Amino acid sequence: MNILMLPGFANSGPLHWQSLWEKANTNYLRVNQADWQNPNCSHWLAALEESVKAAGPNTILVAHSLGCLLVAHWAATTQLRIKAAMLVAVPNPASPLFPAQITGFTPVPMQRLPFDSIVVASSDDPYAHISYVEACAAAWGSALINIGAAGHINAASGLGAWAEGQRLLQQCMLE
Repeated sequence: MNILMLPGFANSGPLHWQSLWEKANTNYLRVNQADWQNPNCSHWLAALEESVKAAGPNTILVAHSLGCLLVAHWAATTQLRIKAAMLVAVPNPASPLFPAQITGFTPVPMQRLPFDSIVVASSDDPYAHISYVEACAAAWGSALINIGAAGHINAASGLGAWAEGQRLLQQCMLE
């Protein structure tokens, strides 16, 4: 099983759970982007397409924030198949906090994903009200897991290696 990590805007730093998971697991690979500070959807899509092509159909995508929107766009355009996706902290592009230098990620595809997926949400995420995340999960056919007040579910949330998230990923792997 291959795990592809999809960080969001500005990448995931060394204390982010995605980075900690990668460090502890040799089969967890980051999908690197040419420009983390000025995300362009078509460029990010090309990098994801190549990474999935190399990883094969027995792959799980683990996306954070903007990486979740990337997965929705990729699923709407690709012919490739994967096993599942874990989408953490889906942001709302209409949020006043959404970085202006992000281009091409709107409108967000709101169609059922062609693979199993879970959306992990926080009740106090500053980048998306829980009602927006609930609507995305419903449209995508994803199971929704609200972990309570955890901010943007990132390094600033103080989650460390985020054991609860690792358990959720294990569920994706077993489906």
